[in-house]
Amino acid sequence: MEPTPKISPSLAEKVIRLYARPDVRAAVEKINDDYLYWSDVKYRPLPDGMSAEDLWAVVKFSRRVNQVFEWPKYHITVSVTNFMQRVCHDLDMNFGGSWGNGNLLPEEGRERYLISSLMEEAISSSQMEGAVTTRRVAKEMLRKNQSPKDRSQQMILNNYRAIQYLVEHKENTLSEAFILDVHRLMTFKTMKNTMDAGRFRSANDDIRVVNEITGEVVHTPPAASEIPVFIEALCEFVNHEQDSVFIHPIIKAIILHFMIAYVHPFVDGNGRTARALFYWYMLKQGYWLMEYLSISRIIYRSKTSYEKAFLCTENDGMDMGYFINYHLKVMSQSFKELREYIQRKKRSISETALLPKMHGLNRRQIEILTVFNVTPNKIMTVKEVQNRFGVSDPTARQDLVSLVEKGFLTEIEINKVKKGFVKVNSVQREERKIKN
Repeated sequence: MEPTPKISPSLAEKVIRLYARPDVRAAVEKINDDYLYWSDVKYRPLPDGMSAEDLWAVVKFSRRVNQVFEWPKYHITVSVTNFMQRVCHDLDMNFGGSWGNGNLLPEEGRERYLISSLMEEAISSSQMEGAVTTRRVAKEMLRKNQSPKDRSQQMILNNYRAIQYLVEHKENTLSEAFILDVHRLMTFKTMKNTMDAGRFRSANDDIRVVNEITGEVVHTPPAASEIPVFIEALCEFVNHEQDSVFIHPIIKAIILHFMIAYVHPFVDGNGRTARALFYWYMLKQGYWLMEYLSISRIIYRSKTSYEKAFLCTENDGMDMGYFINYHLKVMSQSFKELREYIQRKKRSISETALLPKMHGLNRRQIEILTVFNVTPNKIMTVKEVQNRFGVSDPTARQDLVSLVEKGFLTEIEINKVKKGFVKVNSVQREERKIKN
């Protein structure tokens, strides 16, 4: 990555004068909305009488003016732009307002969507760290409560269980023991050395972050000897409000994510643990809509941008604004996709509103038939219905048997001890009507 140009102290007076110009302020505002790096800034249209280096100097000045936090040990700084404040406000309103009114997600699909979102988060976060499996196979394993067949599936199962653990322990304070517990859950049966699960790396562990394509070392984390002091300071930062300045809870959660990933306190599983702790802190701060969002799914789709945000931060004097800006955009996109899902869901509910009256179906049975409409060749089990809807074995079985009796499904043998249910096609249904 191209290094940023050095800014001479002698430019200070000129920078302040330029910053006072409305046209320069407008150009800087647009640059900071996307929190652009030097290699992008230098190709943008320049205000009259300015060089690219001049513009960059003013951009850096504006970011220092808006600096709200500094971690002196690692020279990390956090600047909050107007764009960041707008996004945080929008997320506050959406996460608290619309959802609090109960109007955002229809009751009919709430539980099913929650379970699906937890699965999506577990799968995407694991895939980012190298888990190789399809979403269909992974979801099938989780829904049917199957034992993982390989390391990739074990990673996903671990992630799923860890997320459930975090939901149950959202009132916890951050501590060394809690961080180690989360890591232990995340890495169970997936570490080369099983003793590495739930422990910080030591001086004997040579940990570096390497570009998978080029083999280039892109990040060398701080020495292992610094980890205990770092963890203590991080817990203090997360558990207490800062006296000198207010840091928005969403930005604080993102800082937590970044710091764990940057210091890399573990031999492996740092990214998964960092994203999980971000998720936990958001829930702890009352953003309970987080349970219904899959942040890692968006990050996984934009993995290059995710990695670039880290690199820009390191290459520009540990300015964390790049990572915060990226992360807020991910959250906005995730919320947008939730809204789009809800709109589709409401249309689906409207289209199937007559089914209960015509056939006496409950909400779960309508959902089951919707699944079969999407995947006509699917074989569904009682266990899958249990996991998908969070109901008991008798309830799940009764839902399926009732659909068999109404002619929508038929029961088949999967093996000598296990049975499943498949969709009855329209021809078979007509034949049944004639026979009856």
